[in-house]
Amino acid sequence: MILYRCLMSLFALVVLCARPHRKARLGFGAGPDWPAPHLWLHGASNGELASARPIIEELIAQAPEQHLLITANTDTGVALVQGWALPNVAARLAPLDLAWATRRFLRHWQVCGHISLESELWPHRFRLTQGPVLLLGARLSAGTAKGWGRLPKLAEATLARITWASAQDEDSLTRLGALGLGPAARGPVVDLKALYRAPAMPIPADLQGAFARDRTWLAASTHDGEEETVLAAHRLALRHDPDLRLILAPRHPKRADEITALIAAEGLSMARRSTGDTPGMAQVYLADTMGEMALWYQLAGRVLIGGTLCDRGGHTPYEPAAFGAALLHGPDVTNFRPAFGRLTAAAASRQIETAAQLAQALGDLSRPDAQQQAGAAAMQALRQEGDAAALAQTVLSQLDRP
Repeated sequence: MILYRCLMSLFALVVLCARPHRKARLGFGAGPDWPAPHLWLHGASNGELASARPIIEELIAQAPEQHLLITANTDTGVALVQGWALPNVAARLAPLDLAWATRRFLRHWQVCGHISLESELWPHRFRLTQGPVLLLGARLSAGTAKGWGRLPKLAEATLARITWASAQDEDSLTRLGALGLGPAARGPVVDLKALYRAPAMPIPADLQGAFARDRTWLAASTHDGEEETVLAAHRLALRHDPDLRLILAPRHPKRADEITALIAAEGLSMARRSTGDTPGMAQVYLADTMGEMALWYQLAGRVLIGGTLCDRGGHTPYEPAAFGAALLHGPDVTNFRPAFGRLTAAAASRQIETAAQLAQALGDLSRPDAQQQAGAAAMQALRQEGDAAALAQTVLSQLDRP
């Protein structure tokens, strides 16, 4: 624990020097909206919190008297939760895992239990929480497990504090057990992202009628190095389908200027969401905003899943599948290997590596019936046996409810 404290102090120094909101990261900041005990749920950022939203909504429905504090490590994660406007829910930046800052935070919010999502394992937070500590959708890669294995006493003490854990895959559950998670605390394997529900997001007036779904494809959450392949493929596909439209939604909108230059270099016409451009008949619509991915899924019948054409491990296939989109992806699917394995086994997605292959796949899926069949196959392949209501009920049974 002494070594961890030293490392955490150094990490905290770097974080506090590099970003604003220092008070919030040290357990200060705005207090509770309600002077009541809070159940603290924490996710790293947007992806983790979005995947947990069905569980959060079920917790509210099944225990409306319970106040929730939801934290994230990023401002965008906090903004995401605030945008949900859920009853009895407060959203804040998470404190750094310093013992004194954590104590202050726990006392300030009267924390009565803690739920941590995916890979968020924090020794001080787990040790100091008064009440049960739960893991949801726990994910522990071989590399991360190896790192924890270098501190076996710390790992054992941290995991021994967990009352109940649900892992997102069998390998993660096995690794957690090897590091100290007791047999009695091991719950079912459930991938939270498989519980995703396609939200009813109204199409804004400026986009209504702008895109025909069967003539539009989406490159979702792309990273540096992927846009070149996407744009080259679109240019090739336009030779055979001049009316084809591309919605390009980068993972990080701050890269929009860089991507705009790439689009211009390909000689493609463009409209940009953040500047209020109307789509018109632009060949590329640059969706450089946050929080609108569900909107783009509604407008596109074919979706290329970003992060799979580079070394980022790929983003979720569950969300586009929930909208009935035909799925395309690159070879790197490390982050969602079981899900992509099910898609491959059911021939419910198509892997590509080059711009020519992507253009060919887009052409093969140009017919509306082909898109619908592929989308239905993906939806069926990724159907989750469990449901959010049952998982929320199990979670609540582990808590000392007020």
